[in-house]
Amino acid sequence: MLILECPYCGVKAEETELSPGGEAHLKRFGPGSSDDEFEAYMFARKNPKGVHCERWRHAYGCGKWFLAARCTATLEVFGTYLAQTAEPPAEIVEKIKAKRPEWKGYS
Repeated sequence: MLILECPYCGVKAEETELSPGGEAHLKRFGPGSSDDEFEAYMFARKNPKGVHCERWRHAYGCGKWFLAARCTATLEVFGTYLAQTAEPPAEIVEKIKAKRPEWKGYS
């Protein structure tokens, strides 16, 4: 079972207490964007086998959204961090690269 620590309230919660929110760190497109940009934002998502950053909500706890870096193949969690963060924090990136040196991150 996947266990993530909420960075807001500090509770280590099982996935049954959380709600998944999909891929993290998306560039949002809205009014004024081209049809192709908006379509890509709405429907195109990465679904990698390996390290991925995702949005999660502590649904049965504090109710706040947060981000998690984890491996989709092994469920290994590299860390969680605040939802307002634009990219994974340096300490989480270091943990990922220590175990997965080939990881390219987000660009």
